[in-house]
Amino acid sequence: MKIVDINVLIYAINSADRNHRAAAGWLAAALQGSDTVGFSWSTILGFVRICTNPAAMQHPLTVEQAFDAVQSWLASPKAVVLEPTARHLMIMKGLLVERGTAANLTSDAHLAALAIEYGGSVATFDRDVEALGVTVTIPTAS
Repeated sequence: MKIVDINVLIYAINSADRNHRAAAGWLAAALQGSDTVGFSWSTILGFVRICTNPAAMQHPLTVEQAFDAVQSWLASPKAVVLEPTARHLMIMKGLLVERGTAANLTSDAHLAALAIEYGGSVATFDRDVEALGVTVTIPTAS
């Protein structure tokens, strides 16, 4: 299972971003591939929040466009929305206490905990996730 970080989704729809081609190509291939592609609610909601915000995006999406993008990804038979298990909080706590900080690693720890719970890896452009001890896939253009 590949668990998608928010930056992959944002770059995939933002054609002006230098990582657009890699993100869009990787996401399209993953959603048609053999592995399950996991989305967390925090990633989905963050995508909608950021991509519709004119302060965050030079060309923001409309609310309808943002939700249409999410619906198109989730329509793939390979896509699942992941729910944290009962162990999630303790896994996150362990990851963050071990590193002595939460701050900017909190969202990364959430995805890392999901990867641990579901036996997956995290697809991201954020190298900080690697410090949490899970397998990371850096999307590349095919």
